[in-house]
Amino acid sequence: VMAHEMSHVRNYDIRFSMLMAVMVGSIVLLADGIRRSMFFGRRRSRDSQGTGQGQAILAVFAILLSILAPLLATLIQLAVSRQREYLADASAVELTRNPAGLISALKKLTADTNELETANRGMQHLYIVNPFNNKKKGANSLFSTHPSLESRIERLQSLIGQYQ
Repeated sequence: VMAHEMSHVRNYDIRFSMLMAVMVGSIVLLADGIRRSMFFGRRRSRDSQGTGQGQAILAVFAILLSILAPLLATLIQLAVSRQREYLADASAVELTRNPAGLISALKKLTADTNELETANRGMQHLYIVNPFNNKKKGANSLFSTHPSLESRIERLQSLIGQYQ
């Protein structure tokens, strides 16, 4: 587990996560700016002549973009975060030459079914596993910062032959 966390440092995950957060934040600010300009821009366009289909199409496109862009940027950030967890697992195995050790630790975490009462969704990226025991798949896994323990264990088991 310690090697996994050290691998985050070794792989510059903190810097990478910060850049991803800045990217998502920039997209959210841009989308908010588009939404605000549409609101304030309508007042000006009433004063001017020539309100046509072009403006209506542009308005619909801008509204869709301002809603979907932050959501897509966040989904991309979370997907990258999950991939960085896989990378930290693989790097930990590279450091320790012992995939069975990390597999054992992850299996112990899998056995723990208690959800943390003090966990905060904003801090879930700081845990080695998702602190919210969402057993549901699908949309919940899209919004998770960590891949499922089962998929991490599967990937680690494929490394067993390489290091023994």
